[in-house]
Amino acid sequence: MNNSATNTIRLLWAGLRMLLVLTVVTGILYPLAVTGVAQALFNDKANGSEIKSEGKVVGSGLIGQSWNIKGTDKPDPKWFQPRPSNSNYDPLATGSSQLGASDPTLKKAVEDAKKQVAAFNEVPESEVPKDAVTGSASAIDPHISSEYADIQVKRVAKANNLDVAQVQKLVEGNTEGRTAGFLGEPHVNVLKLNIALKELAKS
Repeated sequence: MNNSATNTIRLLWAGLRMLLVLTVVTGILYPLAVTGVAQALFNDKANGSEIKSEGKVVGSGLIGQSWNIKGTDKPDPKWFQPRPSNSNYDPLATGSSQLGASDPTLKKAVEDAKKQVAAFNEVPESEVPKDAVTGSASAIDPHISSEYADIQVKRVAKANNLDVAQVQKLVEGNTEGRTAGFLGEPHVNVLKLNIALKELAKS
C-alpha cells in the first residue's frame, strides 16, 4: 500500500474518531449536564413555570390566557382581565400587530379599547392605564400593571359578591416588585391572581 493511501486511511480514521468523540461530548454529555443543572437549580423554570390549582396544571406563569365568558369573546366580569393579545394568547402565534404609534388604525383601536375598558370597569377613561389597551410585544404577556389590576377591583368584587377591601388586599398580596429591584414596574400575574380570587370566593 503506497504512502498516499496509508495517509488517507489514517486521516479518515482520525476524522471518524473525532466525530465519535464530539458526538458523545456535544450530543450526549453536554445536553445531559445542562439538563441536570437546570433540573437541580431551576426546576420550576426548566419545566415551563407550571402553575397548579387543586392539583391540576392550569397554565404557565410565563404565558397569559384569555378570561372570557365561556364560548364567547366577551370578558368575564368575575375575573381580572389581562392586557389585549393580538394572537388571543396563542403561544404558537406570538407577536405584536406591528402597527406603529402614528398608525391611525392603532390609534382608533386604542381609543375604542379605552372606552370599552372604562365602561366595563365603571371608571373614567382617564384612569385606564396604557397596558389595559395595548398588547405586549409577544402578545402572551401574563402580567398587568398594578394600576390596571386596581381599576378592576370593584367590578371583580361586585361580580363575586366579595368585599372590595378583601379583593384589594388580594391584589396587593399578588403584586410583584421590579425585576432585580430596578427593572420595569410593579406587576401582577393575572393567572396567579385569579387562582387566589377563586380560593377567596370559595372561602
